[in-house]
Amino acid sequence: MRRPAFYSRSPRTPPPAAEQAADPADATASPDAGGAAGTAGGAQALPSSSLKTGWQPGRKSFALLVVLCAALVTGGTVFWPRQGKALTQKDIDAAVMRTLQTATLPSAAAKAADIVRPSVVRVVGYGTEKATPEAKTQKRGRNMAKGKPPEAPSDGGPPGQVERGVGTGVVIVDKGVILTNLHVVAGAETIKVTFADGLEAVATITGVQPENDLAVLQAQKIPDDLIPAVMRSTADLRPGDGVVAVGFPFGIGPSVSSGVVSGLKRSFRSPEGKQELGNLIQFDAAANPGNSGGPLVNMDGEVLGIVTAILNPTQQRTFIGIGFAVPIENAASAAGSPPF
Repeated sequence: MRRPAFYSRSPRTPPPAAEQAADPADATASPDAGGAAGTAGGAQALPSSSLKTGWQPGRKSFALLVVLCAALVTGGTVFWPRQGKALTQKDIDAAVMRTLQTATLPSAAAKAADIVRPSVVRVVGYGTEKATPEAKTQKRGRNMAKGKPPEAPSDGGPPGQVERGVGTGVVIVDKGVILTNLHVVAGAETIKVTFADGLEAVATITGVQPENDLAVLQAQKIPDDLIPAVMRSTADLRPGDGVVAVGFPFGIGPSVSSGVVSGLKRSFRSPEGKQELGNLIQFDAAANPGNSGGPLVNMDGEVLGIVTAILNPTQQRTFIGIGFAVPIENAASAAGSPPF
């Protein structure tokens, strides 16, 4: 039986012996070559010179090639990612529970305050110092909050003017339009606002809504990256919904307090009895003088209203658990752009 060629795809060059066999004279001159050819079954042996015409791997090279292929196949199970086990709802729940048990997550109130804080500004009114009991009480409170003697003179204002009132405002348009309470800036000769990044600017009153104790301010200088607050309709607001008040009580801040909506469509009459406000949001998040004009926001950091008053049956002007805010629908209309 004839043995098949091992390197069947290797290039072949006609051997010189074949050319010699074609010559009858040469064939008779070498009878031993013919006998050797017969014993090989008619196959012609290639001379050593023909093996040098092209590279042909030997058995060792072939074995090495086989080993390399096997290594690649075996290594594929290492380098190619294996298909993992499909996650079930039980696995997801377990991972969430493990995270809740091992990590301290920020509270909903903290997240809401972080969202609205870049839009909250400190509002200060300057002018001739008043001698009314209310003005003296507010001044003592501001001085004590700053660590000063209660009767220390105010400073930091324009020449010849003193700090008459401190409140809060919230930016609703990125061009520097600010909502605050009218009683915060009423009678002020100069109004200054301080933005979240520390920039201080003079502001002017561009609109008022006395029936809702609201004023609209326009800052003369604004930060490059001023972020306005997002306003949210109160149509679906319910008692018990969580709220956060951000402001500058007695000039300290920005300060954050949280609570819930206590009631809707409430009315409030000023201590002097000069004005009555209606359709107010009642809330129990702590508020004090200086919170006036600040935003009341939901747990998504969206502004629901403007803090405007606290119920205070005594003359101490301290928070007893009931505050009021003007709904944002009314507040935004004061700026000439009802949002809903």
